[in-house]
Amino acid sequence: MPNIISVLQTYNNWSIMAEKKHEKLVAQNKKARYNYFIEDTYEAGIVLKGTEVKSLRQGRASLKDSYAKIKNGEVFVYQMHISPYPWAHYDNHDPLQTRKLLLHKYEIKKLYGKVNEMGYSLIPLKLYFKNGKVKVLLGLAKGKRKYDKRQTIKKRDEQRDLDRARRKYS
Repeated sequence: MPNIISVLQTYNNWSIMAEKKHEKLVAQNKKARYNYFIEDTYEAGIVLKGTEVKSLRQGRASLKDSYAKIKNGEVFVYQMHISPYPWAHYDNHDPLQTRKLLLHKYEIKKLYGKVNEMGYSLIPLKLYFKNGKVKVLLGLAKGKRKYDKRQTIKKRDEQRDLDRARRKYS
């Protein structure tokens, strides 16, 4: 007879696996980790129109050059491109409109302090569906200098060479 602790651990593992299953990636900002040091990440909801959600379900979005700002105690994302939905003729959305992000008040206060006092930026890293809702992964980021980017390229090249050598010998 299994004890209660092992049953609860098994249930917990199943629930974690079930949560991971329901995430569908729509868009990713691949240049963000190259251009910025990502200190912390926050998951936020986003306010969208119906045509925007339909367009996202088709994977028609881009996070390139997008950023977030805090205005009047609310977080907004700018320059996030969501393509117009092709079958909505009269009530379609503007692809580059400003969109509101949904965060808890204490998270907004924390972000406000860091962005204003410490020189951080808010950068959208990923746009994805989680349990049927559209979520944005925001990164609290500090910009890299040119020499930092060179170090990143050097590390990536070294890792690529090591992987190539491992594959050759195995």
